[in-house]
Amino acid sequence: MYRELTEKMLDFIEKSPSCYHAVDNIAKMLDGFTCLKEEEDWKLQKGGKYYVIRKDSSIIAFKVPTDDFTSVYIAAAHSDSPCFKIKPNPGMEAAGAYAVINTEKYGGSIMSTWMDRPLSVAGRVITKVNGEYVTKPVNIDRDLLLIPNVAVHMNRDINDGYKFNAQVDMLPLFGEASSKDKMNKLVAEAAELSEEDILASDLFLYIREKGTIWGADNEFISSRALDDLQCAYAITKGFIDASQSPDKLSLCCVFDNEEVGSLTSQGADSTFLEDTLRRINSALGYDDANLLKAISKGYMISADNAHAVHPNHPEYADPTNKPVINGGIVIKYNANQKYTTDALSEAMFRDICKKAGVPVQTYVNRSNIAGGSTLGNLSNRHVSIKTIDIGLPQLAMHSAYETAGIKDTKYLIDAMIEYFG
Repeated sequence: MYRELTEKMLDFIEKSPSCYHAVDNIAKMLDGFTCLKEEEDWKLQKGGKYYVIRKDSSIIAFKVPTDDFTSVYIAAAHSDSPCFKIKPNPGMEAAGAYAVINTEKYGGSIMSTWMDRPLSVAGRVITKVNGEYVTKPVNIDRDLLLIPNVAVHMNRDINDGYKFNAQVDMLPLFGEASSKDKMNKLVAEAAELSEEDILASDLFLYIREKGTIWGADNEFISSRALDDLQCAYAITKGFIDASQSPDKLSLCCVFDNEEVGSLTSQGADSTFLEDTLRRINSALGYDDANLLKAISKGYMISADNAHAVHPNHPEYADPTNKPVINGGIVIKYNANQKYTTDALSEAMFRDICKKAGVPVQTYVNRSNIAGGSTLGNLSNRHVSIKTIDIGLPQLAMHSAYETAGIKDTKYLIDAMIEYFG
């Protein structure tokens, strides 16, 4: 069962080379759910299942209970990963002989891991049909680019703490000099449009290596974008498989732009979740007080992968909180509230996992190492609700190719089935 679920999760990631593809694939998982549009009126039924997408890269799916809802239960993850975004007018001549593509960093990646591996381009393009703006996901599905290292003979510092310059070192080789202006043509062909029909685009690099299961007993997995598509897939799968609640409004949210601070109209720090809750409440004929009471009784799980103790550098882990791969779901803590976990939200989540038969681990940063943040506390700015931050343990977070465990995806799915049921 672990392997079967893991292979499905890796296939989901393989088919999701950009945040737009990830959200499109989540929507395809929502069989039997009705798609709603923010610009249209919503007509909802008790016992109904729905989803709404904002700006192509964030999605909220929800199940309306069969009776009046008295609480709100939410799980959230994110659709984006650190990578490189292609700039406008991307073609550049290099060394008088080559064509490279002008890019900029998106999020905080481990830049060296992007080098010397096949890359391609995916994202979305905007066109116009009958006077309306239309989005098309695009993926140039072949080995297209590569960021070459400098030979050690010419860069003797490469193994001694070399500092990469994103504008110099990280530009991908595209072709010979004559290919400088061909990127727009290839994008148009992949989108099945003419170059003139493409009005604008959001395009990103992604690595071409497929996810794999490996290790002495096939206990590890490696893939691009495990942070956070592993959690995005698992919370969605658990949400879908959970039974319909008679009194619990259940929402599964996957937001974009977590890796750059969530400060967008489709990020966790937007009004997307709040807007959706208010519209659900209104469409079902309830007053504002009903929603506020349900939120006060509600709960949110913020799911974003966590750092496992490193086999070669255990000194980076906290002395008493050292999550391990395949050891179960990780509860994340931070005294300065980078994570939302407190005693009450922890107790409630431990009870959920106990009922589901799922192991739980704990993570806290070493006190002398600053950690990152995630989407839980940002969502709480707009919807104040009991929240816990959790994740699945992984190595090499923000590498182009990350590593996790074969068991942990199922652990999170099982916990979500218990949580939403």
